[in-house]
Amino acid sequence: MNTIQTISENSHLIRHQNLWIEETAIDQLRYTAKLAGMLNVCGMPDLHPGRTYPIGAAFFTADKIYPALVGGDIGCGMSLWQTELVRRQNLDKLEKKIGNIDKELSSEQAENLLGFPPKTQANGTIGAGNHFAEIVQVEHIFQPETAKKLGINEQALQLIVHSGSRGLGGEILRTYLSKFNYEPLNANSEDANNYFQQHNLALAYAVENRCLIAQRIFHNLKTTGNQLIDIFHNFVEKTCIAGQNGYLHRKGAAASDKQFAIIPGSRGSFSYLVATKPNDLALNSIAHGAGRKWKRSDCQARLMNKFSTEQLKRTQYKSRVICEDKGLLYEEAPQAYKDIESVIVALVDADIIQPIVRFSPVLTYKKRANNE
Repeated sequence: MNTIQTISENSHLIRHQNLWIEETAIDQLRYTAKLAGMLNVCGMPDLHPGRTYPIGAAFFTADKIYPALVGGDIGCGMSLWQTELVRRQNLDKLEKKIGNIDKELSSEQAENLLGFPPKTQANGTIGAGNHFAEIVQVEHIFQPETAKKLGINEQALQLIVHSGSRGLGGEILRTYLSKFNYEPLNANSEDANNYFQQHNLALAYAVENRCLIAQRIFHNLKTTGNQLIDIFHNFVEKTCIAGQNGYLHRKGAAASDKQFAIIPGSRGSFSYLVATKPNDLALNSIAHGAGRKWKRSDCQARLMNKFSTEQLKRTQYKSRVICEDKGLLYEEAPQAYKDIESVIVALVDADIIQPIVRFSPVLTYKKRANNE
């Protein structure tokens, strides 16, 4: 049985014996634990190094706000949709019908898809990096009654959307860094209040953008769908943990006090719908995915002599990947990510999740060749 391990006095790490975590990421975790006002930090099993701070972790401060701990993609998260599409779709037709959803939508187009005027400037695009939209199917149901209550139809296809606030969150972070560098903001100060106002706008933007992405896909596939879950994994909130009031920053970590979450693997691996359990030591947080194993800059050199681009567009589950950006195709290859099964086992052993459904990929959308 694996547990939540103590790294230092106020830092912890959820890990599995079969899951490799880069020492640089653990060093970054220790570093954040020493920041001014920091009460506790906890790394998730998908922990990996960031530019300054680690990704896949939660950070709890008493009276300081660290926008850089949240990062530039404020509001990035996952939504899960139940579609009206039946399983066993013809993949050639499905890949063709999904079309191109890279072009930014006008406000009028967005309103037509949503059925109401967008409250934000959401543009309906996925973005680069590890963002994706993936059509999946039920591979195994662990808790049939819970899955049924949530609306999972075993005979239909589901849609997972992973995206965030696009350029808006990055603009907010750049503005903050230009004024304060990496220094924290004092809670309840005018600067902190201004940041929260912009932060909350980015959260709303991200939610609406995920909705627009899903509606674009449904429109192209001539189907409909119902949103079952929408969660954030890059955000900060005022909360109370173990009787202490403070500010919980999450960078690549989902909340475990919201009852349910979706934890995706890399493209070409399973994704999980889970029930979550709050835990003070884990800072009421869970992993947001598999987590990177390789640096982006290393991927092409490691893989190009082993796999062609066409081979990387097919997976071990006979699913397909739409990604016509060669660099991105190699950067986001399944081999560049940790093993999602070990991540899930670590979270189960820590008693902070219980799997409900395991999904296998059918069609993953990353990027078409052009925006026309």
